[in-house]
Amino acid sequence: MTLQDNYIFDLDADVTRTSVTYKTRYGITVAADLYRSKDFDESRKHPAIIVGAPFGGVKEQGPGIYAQNMAKRGFIALAFDPSYNGYSGGEPHHVASPDIFVEDFSAAVDYLGTRTFVDRERIGVIGICGSGGFALSAAQADPRIKAVAPVVMYDIHRLTSEGLYGSLTDEARAAALDAAAEQRYAEFEGGAPALTPRGAPLEWDEDTHAIAVEFGEFYSRPRGYHPNAIASFTVTSTPSFMNFPLLSHLPWISPRPILFVAGENAHSRYFSEDAYKLAAEPKELHVVPNAGHVDLYDRTDLIPFGKLDEFFTKNLV
Repeated sequence: MTLQDNYIFDLDADVTRTSVTYKTRYGITVAADLYRSKDFDESRKHPAIIVGAPFGGVKEQGPGIYAQNMAKRGFIALAFDPSYNGYSGGEPHHVASPDIFVEDFSAAVDYLGTRTFVDRERIGVIGICGSGGFALSAAQADPRIKAVAPVVMYDIHRLTSEGLYGSLTDEARAAALDAAAEQRYAEFEGGAPALTPRGAPLEWDEDTHAIAVEFGEFYSRPRGYHPNAIASFTVTSTPSFMNFPLLSHLPWISPRPILFVAGENAHSRYFSEDAYKLAAEPKELHVVPNAGHVDLYDRTDLIPFGKLDEFFTKNLV
């Protein structure tokens, strides 16, 4: 088995998966998987869905699960590795950038909108976790995205600048910025890129924070493990997210619709609720009962595919 075969789910017998690549406007080559139903008719134009990965995730994990299930429902679906991550290009690897991660979605629209079998007027986006914020940010400025569904979204700008639940002190923020600034000198002079602490611990005990355990049980165990998903980014990436708000223009998305999907018990739920309040109509907040945050990465018994199908079928017309 090669790394390219290392998917955390089985390919459905009724779906085909094709590896594709395309470039962003920055010239970065994006690695993606295109999912279509086996009875796909290439002579017709179909609605399409782009699926973005959790912050630190890759296409072989949750995005592929979502893309496969949307393909079974008749959509062309594209799951991609973010620039600088997974099998996508960009050096050094594991860079994170608000602008480039938002651009990844528009580049996916470029690709799908130039396929003969895709109706470019019917392209929607699903963004999981951090990609929920990136997808919304892309839709603010890219009117080609006709409908957007952030799922258990994280706003990475708020996370890095405020901390989870506003827990980051001014002193801690200043220390993080100082560390990133010094690291820039080290890397400019030839040092290896330094990475942030792994967000999903490899091991834990009774003293480990419950949220870290939740991520560890996915990324660091067979359930969700992929060697390209290390749940860590370069230290010098952090200031960009602190400095650049992602969701300053949510009302611009209107009259295109937004479906916020949150887990009832998800620690990230407040990100969806806050963004829902700021967004203009049409909008909907769908709370999945008995679901945590990571549950909606891969738990097909909890992920509301029926709701997503209904939303995109109604709005990609």
